[in-house]
Amino acid sequence: MAKRYILLDRDGTIIRDKHYLHDPAGVELLPGASEGLRRMIDMGFGLVLLTNQSGVGRGYFDEASVHACNERLVELLRPYGVGIDGMYYCPHAPEAACRCRKPEPGLVEQAVKDLGFDPHDAFMIGDKQADMGVGRNSGARTILVRTGKGAVHEERCRDSADYVVDDLRGAADVIESLL
Repeated sequence: MAKRYILLDRDGTIIRDKHYLHDPAGVELLPGASEGLRRMIDMGFGLVLLTNQSGVGRGYFDEASVHACNERLVELLRPYGVGIDGMYYCPHAPEAACRCRKPEPGLVEQAVKDLGFDPHDAFMIGDKQADMGVGRNSGARTILVRTGKGAVHEERCRDSADYVVDDLRGAADVIESLL
């Protein structure tokens, strides 16, 4: 049996959502993020990061800044025994109409190709409508967290979120109840 994965948005889900974050010094874990992620790992899941980073396509920062922020996230999670199995991002502006920008399934397809899992056995967790959309478009169950923009997006995600929780600890509770 292939390993199962949790697909995770970054900004507003794991770390504080800071407008066009490009400085690794600004990476800050949300309360409960490390605990929720550790519990998911303890349940046997791998973790995959999926993030839209349109600041690259808009010329606000370069891809090296995305990598630096992702590496800072890895550093912050390491003391909790949390590792990320794959990190995927879309560098394009919305008008590029690419296949990798969430809610399109391109990032999930790349993760499936690299890690060899069935997205129908995965959970997509995020704080925005695009996150719920990529989950739906790839066959994953969806969990909206109210952190980041989640509380504001809750009503518009009513038909696309399978579950709505306060944070990643709540997401771990839902996943555990379904095992």
